[in-house]
Amino acid sequence: MKLPRTTLILILLALGLGGFVYFYEIRGATVREEIKEQKQQIFSFAADDVQSLTVKTKKLTLNLERNPKSSNPEWLIKSPVSEPANDAIVSYLMDLLVKGKSDSTLSTPAKELGEFALVQPQATINITLKNRQSHQLILGKSNFNGRFLYAQADPATKPDGNINVLLISTDFANAVNRELSEWKQPVDNSQKLPPLTIPKPSPTNSK
Repeated sequence: MKLPRTTLILILLALGLGGFVYFYEIRGATVREEIKEQKQQIFSFAADDVQSLTVKTKKLTLNLERNPKSSNPEWLIKSPVSEPANDAIVSYLMDLLVKGKSDSTLSTPAKELGEFALVQPQATINITLKNRQSHQLILGKSNFNGRFLYAQADPATKPDGNINVLLISTDFANAVNRELSEWKQPVDNSQKLPPLTIPKPSPTNSK
């Protein structure tokens, strides 16, 4: 039985629409989910695993160590000064290092790292764990729209001669580009007020 031309066109349109729905909605959703899952955690250690941090920016090189004697403060500045650290500031950086993820990864020839400001980076973070393992995060410049930073985590050359460049949150730059005063434990001014003195009554002349 020969189908009318109009009916045949409608069947073909329905098949085409079905294919579009499958590839865009069903298959497309799977692909989008796969891309989402490609966001990789930068490091796999926990905050309690970290023994020391060295943060090097263009203005400052800061050495931090976990306080061996107390949890208050939890961190100490070892250089360029020796005094308690601002735990809130260090914890903010630590949270990024432990939970931070790369949005995507670019396989780049080593000779092109300068284009991402990774040869002369804005900051380098060296992490030493309690088990003596070490990690490094190098922060380059922002990407074209300013949403991410180019970075390297534990940089190593792959067999093909390329190096992985990550796209990570700009929060990392905010976390490390600080003045030394911000890294120090805040001063509790209430403890430095001079003691209250009560003036003595003036002696009266007795007649």
